[in-house]
Amino acid sequence: MASLAKTLMIKALTLIIVLIGVLLLLAFIMGATGLSDKMLKSILTVEVQEYKQQLIRQGRDPVAVEKAIEEYMKERAAALGINRSWYERLPQLIYRLLVLDLGTSRTLQSSWGSNKISDIILDRLPNTIILTTTGIIFTALIGIWLGLYIGSNIGSRADRVISVLSAISYALPLWFVGLVLILTLAYGPRILWGVQIFPPGGMVSTPPPEEPLAYFLDVLWHLSLPLIASFIVFFGSWAYGIRNIVFSVSQEDFVNFARAKGLPENLVRRRYILRPSLPPILTSLILSLANSIGGYIITERVFNWPGMGALYYSAITALDEPVIFALTYVFTLVYIVARFVLEVLYVIVDPRIRLA
Repeated sequence: MASLAKTLMIKALTLIIVLIGVLLLLAFIMGATGLSDKMLKSILTVEVQEYKQQLIRQGRDPVAVEKAIEEYMKERAAALGINRSWYERLPQLIYRLLVLDLGTSRTLQSSWGSNKISDIILDRLPNTIILTTTGIIFTALIGIWLGLYIGSNIGSRADRVISVLSAISYALPLWFVGLVLILTLAYGPRILWGVQIFPPGGMVSTPPPEEPLAYFLDVLWHLSLPLIASFIVFFGSWAYGIRNIVFSVSQEDFVNFARAKGLPENLVRRRYILRPSLPPILTSLILSLANSIGGYIITERVFNWPGMGALYYSAITALDEPVIFALTYVFTLVYIVARFVLEVLYVIVDPRIRLA
């Protein structure tokens, strides 16, 4: 137990050092390029505008309002450190990144009207989880099941068929499959028969349903085409990748020895093939989930889905530097957390790592 805690502590410290290094690099880039100055000035502008609106609502004299605003600007500028050089503000900037105080956007807003970057990200993140993360989990589970089956039956008809299908699906871009599905399953039935089987895009209908159950079902309806597209594109790579992992493990001496002992084939697959195959399978699954948090820029644009990928696209086209840097930092943070989760799972499923 002590060795397990020591192993996890070492892994956690290593990833914390990586995060600190990323923070320092990001803070250096933001400071040296003047981006941190822009972020602080945008924060100050928003705070001053809110303060001004508050004074006007109180019915203050215009001269008194201007004087109060001038004093407030000086106080807030000093508190934010705008008048200091960027390297003097470095500890403060790192702290702001750690607590996800990422400043404000010049061009983008959340669905409730906030221009704080943290609010915008929190607004878009669940949408991406619904779309890409759900699609990856759904596709991965089916792909893993197929991969385990054909990996234990190399050369069978199922192995040959799935190998061909996986090569085809791997070559298809997700956005291309999405466009084909929209044309054939969304617009096609509506043009030919006047029936809307699948929606062409969006997350909910306009106007959205008011009943919670109806809203949930409407989201599922809009999610159907993206899920079908994800399955077509990704199931092949999952199935073929797991097939190769399982086949490689099944050729090991300890597996042949277990079969020579006369153990049931189901027990051999479960204990001697599946368990040693778990680390690379978990690596693919966890890192795919971490990458999905960033969203798929082109795919979300094709399906008009308001997720993280669409947010990245909007930030790039609007040259909204604070949002671009904030998203880059958040994606890095998610990746580091995913790596730590992987390290914990490795120790659980593979005792050899614990002993090492």
